[in-house]
Amino acid sequence: MSGTFERPSWDEYFMLQAELAKLRSNCMTRHVGAVIVRNHRQIATGYNGTPPGVKNCFEGGCKRCQLRMEGKIESGASLDRCLCNHAEANAIMHCAILGIETGTDGAILYTTFVPCLECTKMSITIGIKKIICLDSYPETDFDLLEEAGVTVQKLDKTKIVYWAKKLIEGYNVTMIPK
Repeated sequence: MSGTFERPSWDEYFMLQAELAKLRSNCMTRHVGAVIVRNHRQIATGYNGTPPGVKNCFEGGCKRCQLRMEGKIESGASLDRCLCNHAEANAIMHCAILGIETGTDGAILYTTFVPCLECTKMSITIGIKKIICLDSYPETDFDLLEEAGVTVQKLDKTKIVYWAKKLIEGYNVTMIPK
């Protein structure tokens, strides 16, 4: 057999899943995706946005995000007024809704941003011991993560971009609708 065979590492694969999840975000200010994985199996997915049954953020559902887009609130300010659930919180709630136990078997949280303080506390509470991310977040409490024994690993974005390009290149041009 000739040629080379390549595929994403597990971390790259699950981060691609988080990147895919963030495409569903309805938040106007930041799109975030998260995936909880145990034993190389995805057990929950989340993206940020308003709760079910509430007008989408991009439709005016969250006044805080609207004010942020208008430059009247700085990034990270008045988060207690935001109606959008964070991606990590949605993934954690997904586990709760479905009765999925996460932490005792070494579950990993893949997220496109390091979690905020609230999502950090929730992650610690359910037993997440490793967080793999692509970007930083200004409200992250790294001291708390360290105290709880949670490791944070930042992936190289160029690897994710590489695999996303490979995916796109794999599509046949004739499959694109006119």
